Amino acid sequence: MNFSLDHRLHRRALLRTGACALLAPALGAPAAAQASGRIRFGLTPVFLTNDLELLGRLQSYLQRATGHPVELVTRRTYQEITTLLTTSQLDAAWICGFPYVAHRSELQLVAVPLWHHKPLYRSYLIVDRDRGGRGLLDLRGDIHAFSDPDSNSGFLVTRAALAERGLRPETFFAKTFFTYGHRDVIRAVSSGLAGSGSVDGYIYDVVGEIEPDLTAGTRILTASELLGFPPIAAPRVPLDQFRLNALVKALWEMNKDDEGRAVLKMLRLDGFGAEDPASFDAIASKAALVAAAG
Repeated sequence: MNFSLDHRLHRRALLRTGACALLAPALGAPAAAQASGRIRFGLTPVFLTNDLELLGRLQSYLQRATGHPVELVTRRTYQEITTLLTTSQLDAAWICGFPYVAHRSELQLVAVPLWHHKPLYRSYLIVDRDRGGRGLLDLRGDIHAFSDPDSNSGFLVTRAALAERGLRPETFFAKTFFTYGHRDVIRAVSSGLAGSGSVDGYIYDVVGEIEPDLTAGTRILTASELLGFPPIAAPRVPLDQFRLNALVKALWEMNKDDEGRAVLKMLRLDGFGAEDPASFDAIASKAALVAAAG
């Protein structure tokens, strides 16, 4: 592990300790003092939302752990969930790093998933398994599948890599389209509907474990640098602080509960923790680069 990553992980541990101390008085408040009402928790397509058993078990765990009814709110696009979040129609949502950095002034970071014990992941460029090539420039003239225009791994990373070279998707690729789901990017490339695709590395790897036939016809052409894992965010001013505290506590303690561990196993995650918002600065830099390119 290099120094910068080691430092970042140490900083995350300190942040979690401090955040727990700040939340402790509210989390220990008597139930009668806590505001009633359901928790509305949003999920974007970065989440593996086609697994009904997973959604049911997540909802069951959160309801028991928080003591509140929990509504899992799903939408087709990142923008729809982000809009619900920034207009205070959700208590929190599992979003992507790109919309998080775009709305930092309106949101607070409350938890980040840990994958392979780190709050980090990569974006992949994928192609047909038998196709040659070693890098982005080998994809010139392709039909390219993106996940969502507000996705970091499924759009921004590739768009920024092109911008660094003075290129744009609409002229570099023969055609591009959005699938509005990372699994569907994999399907598009596997089926030949697209020659290449931009996809979330976490989802690609997990799909490779649970649906190996889906990824079998594809290969990873390139992987990005490590970036901040899609986070859990809440409105800067919470709908209800007690409900938010209860949700955050349930997420942070998921790996200490049998039902919670079962959900994490289905997600292939190690748990959730606090994280320094600076972990998303690299994504913010990519967004600034793309904005400057016009």
